[in-house]
Amino acid sequence: METQPRYRRRSSVVTRAAARPEPPSPRPKPPIPRRTRLAALRSRSFRLLLLGQTVATTGMWAQRIAQDWLVLSLTGDATAVGITTALQLAPMLVFGLAGGWIADHYPKRRVLQATQAATGALAAILAVLTLTGHVTAWHIQLLAAALGIIAAIDQPARLAFVTDLVERDHLHSAISLNSSTYQLGALTGPAVSGALISAVGPGWAFALNAVSYAVPLIAFACIDPDRLPHPRPAARAAALVPGGMRGLVRRPEIWRPIALAGAFSMFTSSLPVTLSSYARTLDIGPSGYATLTFVVALGSMLGALIAAGRTRTTMNGLTWTGCAVAATYLLAAAMPTPWSLACALAGIGMATTLLFTAVNATVQVAAGTELRGRAIGVYLLVFFGCGALGGPLIGAINQHLGPRIGLALAGAVPAAALLLLSLSYFVCRPAAVPPSDVSRCPSGTGRESAPHTRSQLP
Repeated sequence: METQPRYRRRSSVVTRAAARPEPPSPRPKPPIPRRTRLAALRSRSFRLLLLGQTVATTGMWAQRIAQDWLVLSLTGDATAVGITTALQLAPMLVFGLAGGWIADHYPKRRVLQATQAATGALAAILAVLTLTGHVTAWHIQLLAAALGIIAAIDQPARLAFVTDLVERDHLHSAISLNSSTYQLGALTGPAVSGALISAVGPGWAFALNAVSYAVPLIAFACIDPDRLPHPRPAARAAALVPGGMRGLVRRPEIWRPIALAGAFSMFTSSLPVTLSSYARTLDIGPSGYATLTFVVALGSMLGALIAAGRTRTTMNGLTWTGCAVAATYLLAAAMPTPWSLACALAGIGMATTLLFTAVNATVQVAAGTELRGRAIGVYLLVFFGCGALGGPLIGAINQHLGPRIGLALAGAVPAAALLLLSLSYFVCRPAAVPPSDVSRCPSGTGRESAPHTRSQLP
């Protein structure tokens, strides 16, 4: 007689438990349609930035090619070309963090107007010295160092300015499109420079660069400043600096991609030095040097267009992209003819652009709004600082061992660094987090990335 009530009580408990509604399982977000992945172009201010960036980078690359060739012609030493490259990149070691601080504290549009005007003035000085026949190698190196100081202030503000012009959902696409305009300038600049050097001399390439900076100055003047976010008051923002910088160092989703970029930048930033040495060794002249650089830019342009369709990146994806960069450098070192080398250089340009565009987007999204300028400053400090260290090293290797060895080491050494970084990632990674906490690249949620993410980077 007693078993029946107990059975009924258990049955009622089961019934009540079954009647409870189960919590809804999180639904995966639908993928972003292809047609919306270039939606950053809807912003008029962003289109103006792209126009100015395209023209300015075309002139800058025209000057870079003419500068390297002029130094090589004046000295006959590939090491001197590497030193010039190092002098242009080294100021980022000293002023890179200051440039990030300026980007977080002052109106980026005004900062960019000042840096563009100063860069155009330095290009005009170099053009006058060259056209009048008074230029020497130390003139070029001194002006290269001055350009590096201005770039240390310009580039953090420029990269962070992209985020002020587009919605957060379009950030990854905007960064990739901004990179594609840089590669478009790298595509056309060497061709224009090679034609000018062959026809009238390198001085006119410097003059073209000086004139080209009028376009970004006009573009920045047409951007409505009232629609741009205003920086924090100086006193309040300055209080965030110490803790903010410590926070950047402690967050693996920021420092691991930056370390990866530094390992590759030490050798990839000096690729023009290697190509100029190749052109001299193969006796193909400035037009051949410009052609090789053009092929690299062509591959870079393709890589930037592919990157514009991405909506997120992972650490595994960055690792595999780094492997592709190292493999293409080793493949290029084994190419026996200029034409086969050109094919490998196209692969180098594409893989390198995919890598650095992904690193750039990852760092910016993970840093958030308040620390974005300083995070970019740290990224550029590592990127250009390692490039400055690699410039003289690659120049000396090209001079004494040949450019083929320079290409081989540019693939082998970063591959070893990538292996060490990957091992540290898998050994030191924290425990798995719930799926709901996994950070994703912006897709309409309006939330910043979680600082404790493990494998899914923004």
